[in-house]
Amino acid sequence: MPVLLISTYDLGHQPFGLASPAAWLRRAGFEVTCVDLSRDKLAADAVADAGLAAFYLPMHTATRLAIPVIARLRALNPALTIAAYGLYAPLNQALLREHGVSIVLGPESESDLVAAAIASLAPGTVASAFARTEHQGELRRDLAVAASGRGDGRLARLQFIQPDRSGLPALDRYASLQMPDGTRKVVGATDATRGCKHRCRHCPIVPVYDGQFRVVPVDVVLADVRAQVAQGAAHITFGDPDFFNGPAHARKLVEALHAEFASLTYDAIIKVEHLLQHRELLPLLARTGCLFVTSAVESVDDEVLAKLEKGHTRADFIAAAALCRDAGLTLVPTFVAFTPWTTIDGYVDLLDQVEELDLVHNVAPVQWGIRLLVTAQSRLLELPDVRELIGPFDRASLTFPWRHRDPRVDALQAGVMNLIGVQTNRPRHETMDRIRRLLASAHPSIPAPKHPSTLPRPRTDIPYMNEPWYC
Repeated sequence: MPVLLISTYDLGHQPFGLASPAAWLRRAGFEVTCVDLSRDKLAADAVADAGLAAFYLPMHTATRLAIPVIARLRALNPALTIAAYGLYAPLNQALLREHGVSIVLGPESESDLVAAAIASLAPGTVASAFARTEHQGELRRDLAVAASGRGDGRLARLQFIQPDRSGLPALDRYASLQMPDGTRKVVGATDATRGCKHRCRHCPIVPVYDGQFRVVPVDVVLADVRAQVAQGAAHITFGDPDFFNGPAHARKLVEALHAEFASLTYDAIIKVEHLLQHRELLPLLARTGCLFVTSAVESVDDEVLAKLEKGHTRADFIAAAALCRDAGLTLVPTFVAFTPWTTIDGYVDLLDQVEELDLVHNVAPVQWGIRLLVTAQSRLLELPDVRELIGPFDRASLTFPWRHRDPRVDALQAGVMNLIGVQTNRPRHETMDRIRRLLASAHPSIPAPKHPSTLPRPRTDIPYMNEPWYC
């Protein structure tokens, strides 16, 4: 029975979330077709032939894009069993089931997908599924793992295997890394860990993992990197929610990676508090080819950071920026610039702080307009002031919409996003100047910036992915 794995969007990367379950399903003897709708169209005959179609939903945008495709699959093949898996599947379980999804799985779902594929077989064919594979022992173990984690909320502990990327679009069709000298690098992506041991209030990982994380063995990660290097990858993005959740694991991995691929570069995501706690590892990252570290700073207002339970302060961010600079490591901060607690003065303070730290070139323009998302099952719903502001759950946006008590803040956010949307390729200092002029035009007490230089300037002087969205 053919199995169809579908990704709608995965940050402009070749989807790890298709490659990993594809390896498990093929090991179990199933024919697997992987379709990345961000790059290819879905063929009607692939839908007609499949017995099981599974949608990979790792993020908000991917889930929104999947809903109309699910309806299309149901129309093309009414007998098709449709599954959804990944971080955002359990968060939106009720809505997915209303649209015809009968199997809803979270992350760590590879063994569950094998079990679902076997359950979708016609009666009397299960034995032949075992006979088709040389890995009968692994298949039985996969089914046991899937059964053991069912119904009690526990996440499976998988024995990870190398992802199978065959059948996916070539890496050079995905987002590339733009270097300051104008050259570009082909980018691969993999996971060294999954989940997160922290419980930041606004993070969508928390309702699913609830402080749990899983380590992918170094040899499995290296095998996946090796396969992508063979496809032309010159840079690897580690998609872990936090690369330093397991600092000893991270050290072993980057040392082994650099020993085998001396010219390969990479980037990773690391919390501010981990940059401080494991500062001794920062020079190692720089020496082993880490071009930049992304860190979810979110705010420079300590009250907002406390609301979000980020685990760091404004002073910590300033200290982390200095540590990265001293280690020769580029820090790329991200922000949730607009929250129910943002003020006009607070927004100006954010701009001022980033300029003072000389990080304007390090901030992607979209970060200046990001608005806090309140998703299903979010820990933000624990806060009375959030519950007072939100409206009913919006099935189109998959969020609880909210309005700021100060309408000027909402107007500013809309203006910033409109400004950014038409100038994604402008130099980042110029973007900052324009945002400040927008502020000054709406709020006369805020001074406008001096006229920017008319000399040609690069968009930014640090490497960046040419994929502007991330959630």
